Amino acid sequence: MQITLLKGKLHMACVTQAELWYDGSCAIDADLVKLAGLREFERIDIYNVDNGERFSTYVILAAAGSKTISMNGAAARKVQVGDRIIIAAYAQMEDVEADKFEPRLVYLNRDNSVERTSSSIPVQVA
Repeated sequence: MQITLLKGKLHMACVTQAELWYDGSCAIDADLVKLAGLREFERIDIYNVDNGERFSTYVILAAAGSKTISMNGAAARKVQVGDRIIIAAYAQMEDVEADKFEPRLVYLNRDNSVERTSSSIPVQVA
């Protein structure tokens, strides 16, 4: 049986641009794409922490080191520059593979610099 697990995420990324008439959907600094284990043209889900919007789009590359997070095309209508978002990608795998799998979690500061990375999320305490 296959299950779907979180593969990688950019947590609390800050939207730097919203380009309604640009070809492509979510331009992400190429260094951040690599660090989170994402790929160009990969489907991603976006969760807007500021307004509650949730939508799917795909990755296009922005210049490495630019710290760019740009929502383009129709996705530009779902955000405002400065919004904090979570960018998540998922993968399907067999149970055996899932037992050994570790996601690539990247936590960002407001300027999209890396605060820390991890492969686990602490158990939530009530």
